[in-house]
Amino acid sequence: MAAMETAPRRVPVLKIGVDVCGGPGPGPLGAGPARDSASNPVLGAALTLHERGGGQIVTLNAEMTMAAKANPELGAVMAAADLVIPDGAGVVWALQRKGFRVQRAPGIELARMLLEHAREHGWRVALVGASPEVMATLVERLRRELPGLDLAFHRHGYQQPQDWPAIEQELLALRPDLVLAALGVPRQETWIHGLAGRRTGLWMGVGGSFDVWAGTKQRAPRWMRALRIEWLYRLVQEPSRWRRMLALPEFALAVLKERG
Repeated sequence: MAAMETAPRRVPVLKIGVDVCGGPGPGPLGAGPARDSASNPVLGAALTLHERGGGQIVTLNAEMTMAAKANPELGAVMAAADLVIPDGAGVVWALQRKGFRVQRAPGIELARMLLEHAREHGWRVALVGASPEVMATLVERLRRELPGLDLAFHRHGYQQPQDWPAIEQELLALRPDLVLAALGVPRQETWIHGLAGRRTGLWMGVGGSFDVWAGTKQRAPRWMRALRIEWLYRLVQEPSRWRRMLALPEFALAVLKERG
């Protein structure tokens, strides 16, 4: 399926730009993503970006928005990203307040669709991040679930600092079509940004997606995603996240106070 030609429009949410992709949106929240570029504008925008030489994709939620406001380096990375998608329900809500009716585009779903597209079109894929155990399980599962996928490179994220330059050199020499990095926020975003000018293809930070795909963690049930309370499921699974969750009410209050 050819990529969509409609160019995304970048709209500020608390001065952090997020791309609103044109065309019809996917089905209702929680109903599952549309898996072709004609009916999923975010996927279409990602495929168009690949056709134009590639770039960095950032998945934006409320927590990351507040982190970017507090961390100028992360804010600069997001501003320079080639595609910033509305991953979190809070960002979707903020865009709706500005008059943009968009669907939430979870990064984990976009990444999976890109893997499926990669298998169908012979893309060279690289995976970076997570623990050694998770990476080993993930590679085994992907090869079983997506037979024919060209998984050209995979490295876990628990590497020594002195080993990263050689890993990066090897990865860049492969000229991958798709690189998924599960190094955590903001490390994965700043790491990808730091390779600008040398990388080809699509590069995307995917947070804990490797753990979910490997089966070591569970994603929130579909009904919780439909109600936009996936954050609550994560909090129950990982109570230590409570401090990070304080960003959610801070984000909502800031959006309510925002002008324009």
